[in-house]
Amino acid sequence: MADQLAPSALPFHGNPVTQAPALSWLAESGVVFDAAYTASPLCAPARASFLTGLLPSRTRVYDNAAQFSSEIPTFAHYLRRAGYRTVLAGKMHLCGPDQLHGFEERPADYGWTPDWDRPHERPTWYHDTSSVIDAGPCVRSNQLDFDDEVAFAAERSLFRHVRSGDERPFCYVVSFSHPHDPFTISRKWWDLYRGEDIPMPVTGLNEGSLHPHERRLRAVCAMNAAEITEDHVRAARRAYYGAISYVDDHTSRLISLLRDTGRLDSTVVIVTSDHGEMLGERGAWYKMSFFEGAARVPLIVRAPALFQPGRVPTAVSTMDLLPTLAGLAHEGDLSCIAGPLDGRSLLPHLSGTPDHDEVVAEYLAEGAIAPIVMIRRGRHKFIHSPADPDQLFDLASDPHERVNLADDPASAIPPRGRRAVGSHDAGPRGPPEPAAADRRQRRAPHWHTGPVGFHSGIRCVAALHP
Repeated sequence: MADQLAPSALPFHGNPVTQAPALSWLAESGVVFDAAYTASPLCAPARASFLTGLLPSRTRVYDNAAQFSSEIPTFAHYLRRAGYRTVLAGKMHLCGPDQLHGFEERPADYGWTPDWDRPHERPTWYHDTSSVIDAGPCVRSNQLDFDDEVAFAAERSLFRHVRSGDERPFCYVVSFSHPHDPFTISRKWWDLYRGEDIPMPVTGLNEGSLHPHERRLRAVCAMNAAEITEDHVRAARRAYYGAISYVDDHTSRLISLLRDTGRLDSTVVIVTSDHGEMLGERGAWYKMSFFEGAARVPLIVRAPALFQPGRVPTAVSTMDLLPTLAGLAHEGDLSCIAGPLDGRSLLPHLSGTPDHDEVVAEYLAEGAIAPIVMIRRGRHKFIHSPADPDQLFDLASDPHERVNLADDPASAIPPRGRRAVGSHDAGPRGPPEPAAADRRQRRAPHWHTGPVGFHSGIRCVAALHP
């Protein structure tokens, strides 16, 4: 999987410019989900939900430094119990003393957290517009160092597994940091594209119609103080596309390894991301909102021995991958799952008979002053926070989310939808008051089990070999 990878930037989702032949081949020969969403549009909460099949209000991982409890089982635990070898090559942004969470091998990671005592003060370490204004080619970056090492470590580990004679099936999660900002990439990938070919945002900044959460995000990312020109936007997008081609090249090498060792067609290959990237749409960058650019993610499942290629239009979540993987490992039997999940198996979708078309997601981190909940059901997306006006979009007629229907009587949210959102505002599962929770967390002891690195990390190609 890749970090901060937006479907709109991929050729198999209609982008005419991006060069990603390996990912496109996986899409052509696999099942593509056209409406897959993150459980939370921020790195650590998204990954915790990806691993556990649970919403952030149940993992209690709200931001990029909330401790991820070892008491919560992940899909790695279930697969190990089923006899799989589990390896995480790359960063997963796990905070706390447990840096494995069911995996047998992996590097460590840590990050940063907002201070809820001062929600209106911008953290000095956080994203700012330099990632956009300084976008362009680079000789080298720490992200390139990291991702090259991740790819090398994954390939070496897979070759060792093959040579060892270990007969266990395997689950590898290969976790790259690109195309996450800063938007810089080496010349090899930058020169794949011409500036004049880079498409510009469809919807620009309209300061008069900004939602309160959009305004807070602009403040926390220091966007109001900077002048971002058309040249800046084009350079940032060009570097982002180059970073996708770079990740695609590493993906191609992993595919070749599986093919050369005779395992490609008997391996379930999954491609996804933790969240998306706004890429200048609505004048916004990065993620942290429930607009399509930030909340939607790519999702491909290639398993030619099990599922015919195709496309799934119904809404699904990255939380759905835990019950899907557990179902694959246990021939559809989910009785091994401990407790109720928020995710639901995608095996019916993969078999051509989808049984749900709904996603719930949550956000409570930078820019938020109260919990934000999103429900995507059918063609509609509803976003609610007790601190802000509601938002309702008809994605079939308004894919760029320009018209808020929340106050339109003809588009009123039915009581069932209101109750669904209300259940996330309060109660035993609801997020705590953020300042109080943050104070408790900062007063608690912390352990650090590895070197501090940049905060971006991800998961890139999860390969499940039955």
